[in-house]
Amino acid sequence: MSRTLLSRRRLLTGTAAVSAAAILPRASLGAGDWRPTETVRLIVPAAAGGSTDVMGRLLAAHLQTAWGQSAIVENRSGAGGTIGTAEVLRNKGDGQTILIGNPGPNAIAYSIFKNLTYQKDQLQPVSNMIRIPNIVSAHPSTGIKSIPELIAYLKANPDKLTYGSSGTGQSPHLTGAWFLQLTGLKMTHVPFRGAGPALQAGLAGDIQILFDNLYPSLPQVLDGKLNGLCVTTAERSDAAPKLPTMRESAPELAKFEVSSWFGVFLPKTTPAPIVDELNRQVKAMLERDDVKKNIAGMGARPDHGTPQQFTDFVDAETKKFAVIIEKEGLQMEVK
Repeated sequence: MSRTLLSRRRLLTGTAAVSAAAILPRASLGAGDWRPTETVRLIVPAAAGGSTDVMGRLLAAHLQTAWGQSAIVENRSGAGGTIGTAEVLRNKGDGQTILIGNPGPNAIAYSIFKNLTYQKDQLQPVSNMIRIPNIVSAHPSTGIKSIPELIAYLKANPDKLTYGSSGTGQSPHLTGAWFLQLTGLKMTHVPFRGAGPALQAGLAGDIQILFDNLYPSLPQVLDGKLNGLCVTTAERSDAAPKLPTMRESAPELAKFEVSSWFGVFLPKTTPAPIVDELNRQVKAMLERDDVKKNIAGMGARPDHGTPQQFTDFVDAETKKFAVIIEKEGLQMEVK
């Protein structure tokens, strides 16, 4: 097993089990005047152990020491993250219920779900925290080792390859769909119920191409069990610097950029001083050496910004995915 994968597992296990105040020294209160008066709830719209959960627990630990008030993480998974997001919006905008968001419920959901129970303008983006690339890989039996080779193969052999993802409408699926839209090529999509089953199918050769988050695929690429073709962010990943970016690979992909991102949201009714104070604390957390180490272990990069910068980013992500979804003709219902 690779050292990278071991670090990932230790991070997820240790973070999921943490008692927030126990691992971090007390942080400076900063310049803001607002402080919570009761327990702070951080709603994670995903299961425990994943990246959304890890970032929620790191932030909870920091806020508890910074504000001197209990901060707890509540995992409210289901329906592509929309259940947890809707839970946040049932609470007052008093700064004491915080959403840890990601592209699923906070960018993709607005276009893909016909019966979504909330709208984008009900949420106040506070700051992004991290960005993680998606990764494209191929089974070694294909002989494909780069995106140009994949493009050449698909041109010569249309409809002969299948690509897998963690599920219809998830970020990896839409990454693959956008690649095919921009190149005018075709592959058959095979959706799985989660990243784990998709990876197992990729390793077994049941699918030839895999679109995935950086983890869990990267350790398999580093071990030579899959051929890494590219990462999907604008810049190369520090965790795999030899892998080119998608946009490096072909002229028609020059504007390609997809990442998994994890940020902080509040109800839109939250007063500006509370938004600004939480934004300051996100920045303070991301500047901590111990948090930087944890983030690097995830293959991620810190990505703090002002509330306006994060709002603009989320708007751009929402529009980008809306175009991809419309071209694919994807429509689903929240169940």
